[in-house]
Amino acid sequence: MTAGLVAASPRQRNHLEMATFALGEDRMGIPIDQVDEIHHPLDLTPVPHAPPCVRGVMNLRGEVVTVIDPRVILGYPPAVVTRQTCNMVVRWGGERVGLLVDRIGDVVSVGREGIEPPPANVAQTLGRFLRGVCKLDTGVLAILDVEQLLALDEEAVAPRNSAVAASAKAGPS
Repeated sequence: MTAGLVAASPRQRNHLEMATFALGEDRMGIPIDQVDEIHHPLDLTPVPHAPPCVRGVMNLRGEVVTVIDPRVILGYPPAVVTRQTCNMVVRWGGERVGLLVDRIGDVVSVGREGIEPPPANVAQTLGRFLRGVCKLDTGVLAILDVEQLLALDEEAVAPRNSAVAASAKAGPS
């Protein structure tokens, strides 16, 4: 008998748990199993010559993590950090990457059968970054495809300058 293994219930197999957040007035979600942690933005160290979507790197308990502004990639104006701004740390290709989001929402359960392709009017721009959309009682949730979002510029995710990464890891002097 294998200890610790539990079979997924039919509900678990047919639903996705989504961590929701806002970019501007748009409500988006990421499957909760891709989210490592959520916190308010820590001090960011700018990365010289980085793409505009890279807000900087941070020292997260001794690990250098690149922080991306998904608003820039998705065609929104760059994020303005407020008291509600949060950093959603996700796993991507063996790395941890921070996504700067305007507000954190709830965790919602979404039926897989209710996930639809992005509408045709967003398919040419935002659509390539979405896994789909679903209707909730409170409106529409756009399901962000983290892999597509971050694959846009893989080099943007890795700190480009080891000196910058080392100084971020060391923290303020």
